Amino acid sequence: MPNQNHARTLSFLSFVIPCYNEEATLPFLRSQMEDWLPNLGDRRYEILLVDDGSRDATLALCTKWASDNPCVKVISFSRNFGHQPAVQAGLAYAKGEAVVILDADLQDPLSAIPTMIDRYEEGFDVAYGMRLARQGETVFKKVTAWAFYRLMQRCVYKDLPKDTGDFRLVSRRVVDIVNAMPEGHRFLRGMFAWVGFAQVAVPYVRDERRFGTTKYPLSKMARFAWNAITSFSALPIRLVSLWGAGIGLVGFLICVYAFVAWLSGETVQGWTSLMGLIALLGGSSIMAIGIVGEYVGNIFEEVKNRPKYIVASTVNIDATDKEQRPTELS
Repeated sequence: MPNQNHARTLSFLSFVIPCYNEEATLPFLRSQMEDWLPNLGDRRYEILLVDDGSRDATLALCTKWASDNPCVKVISFSRNFGHQPAVQAGLAYAKGEAVVILDADLQDPLSAIPTMIDRYEEGFDVAYGMRLARQGETVFKKVTAWAFYRLMQRCVYKDLPKDTGDFRLVSRRVVDIVNAMPEGHRFLRGMFAWVGFAQVAVPYVRDERRFGTTKYPLSKMARFAWNAITSFSALPIRLVSLWGAGIGLVGFLICVYAFVAWLSGETVQGWTSLMGLIALLGGSSIMAIGIVGEYVGNIFEEVKNRPKYIVASTVNIDATDKEQRPTELS
């Protein structure tokens, strides 16, 4: 429940929109945003378009929009760093009292944002979009997405909302806390949930994709899930420990069986079972080493302390902001 003492009025809203090869989508995004923005009334706004190393005309279209509207700002990466770093860059540059994270394809509809604003003004610090349905997607995509969010909730963070992507409105204090978190492997959905404060779901129906192709096919979704698990939870290592204990118990029981058979004078016929046990132990050991190696690799990346992204150029960004960003190229 929100703290009524924190009820407030929103006067300045930032939109963070990561863009990667969105040449086909950006004209539609621009027209929809320009038609919708009058709904903000007297509120100030800024739109931060983060070009994540696109290989098409995405940057040119973003720059054109920014040249026509000073409230549109462009942050261009030196290469493709990924969706989560692109969102993080937008959060780092955003100045609004609250920030809306929005994908360029507008499958998450603008019509849900007024409700998010209402929840913010009631005192909630995070108003996250919860998908009631996913239009225009295959049964396979819906099933894998359903499984993904349940897996994330079980393996990453128990309070992680189900059926919820990055589409959300977050307050300035939550943005500042997330910006201050030092980890390089970032799972923002989990980080926003971990921060706490008053959070509320805003249900909506996700629209079908009108242009372009999905940036998250099954292979990338699986990789994203694995990175989220290993960067946000120690559960895989705990499971390996339990698996090792189980294998040890099986080995102990086999030893007991062999000893009892020896006492009774029986010959133990065990070549097949012995080979199977060796293969099981070897496979388990390699699997355990691989999982531990993933965590060691994450530690290695964190220790290097490289920037999460590198900004090659910006448009409509104040010079004072540039001076505060060590990842900005001169």
